[in-house]
Amino acid sequence: MIQVQEVSKTFGDVKALQQVSLTAPDGQITGLLGPNGAGKTTLLRMLYMILKPDQGFIEIDGLNIQDNTQEVARRLGALPHSHELYERLTSREHVHYYGELHGLTSSQLEERCKDLFRILNMEDIKDRKTAGFSQGQKVKVALARALVHQPQNIILDEPTSGLDVMSRRNIRELLLDLKAQGRCILLSTHLMQELAVLCDRIVIIAKGQVAAVGSPEELKEQTQTESLEDAFVAAIERVGEPA
Repeated sequence: MIQVQEVSKTFGDVKALQQVSLTAPDGQITGLLGPNGAGKTTLLRMLYMILKPDQGFIEIDGLNIQDNTQEVARRLGALPHSHELYERLTSREHVHYYGELHGLTSSQLEERCKDLFRILNMEDIKDRKTAGFSQGQKVKVALARALVHQPQNIILDEPTSGLDVMSRRNIRELLLDLKAQGRCILLSTHLMQELAVLCDRIVIIAKGQVAAVGSPEELKEQTQTESLEDAFVAAIERVGEPA
C-alpha cells in the first residue's frame, strides 16, 4: 500500500504541492490525473525517492520512505516517464542488471525474463541492443526491468505511451493480472479511456492540491457530468474557488 499524508513541496516561490494526501490500496489500481503543472511529476519523484517532501510523509507498506530506503526499493517497481536506457545493452541485459541489483539468482532471472518477454511481446527485441529502439520498445524494456523483482507496489507514469494497439492491450491485461494478485498499482496517464477501464479510484490533482477522489462513476456524480473527461475539467476548475 502507498500512503501520502499531507505532503507539501515548494521550489522558490512556487508551491508545487500543498498538503496532498492520498492512499493507493493493495489489490486496486489507483489513477493519478492532473493537467500539466499540477504537481503530479513532483509527487511521483517523491515516490521514486528522488525528492524529499518539505512537510508530511510518504509510506510504502507502512514504511516511511525516508527512513527505510533500501527496504522500500525492494517493495517498489517504478516506470518513470523518461525511460533512460543503456544503449549498448540488450533488452535482456537491462532486465538482468536490475534483477541482480535486487538479488535475484541466474535461474530466477531466466524464468522472470521468459515470462516478461512473453507477456510484453518482446521476443523479437530481447537480444537486441537498445540503441535505435522506438519509444514503444523502450517502454517495454523499462517496464520489464521495473517488474523483474515482482514488487508489491508498482508506480507507472504513462506506461502505454508510444505503444501500438496490441501492446497497449497486453499492458492493460498485465495490470489487471497484477491487481488480481493483490499488488498495489498507481497509474498516471492522460488517457481517459485507460483510466475509466482500469482504475478502481482516481485522484485528481490541480494547482498542487487534491481536487477530487473517487471511482470514475463517483467522480461523474460528484461533478454532475456525463463523462470522465467532463468530470476532470469540472474538478480542476473549481480548485481555488471560494468555499
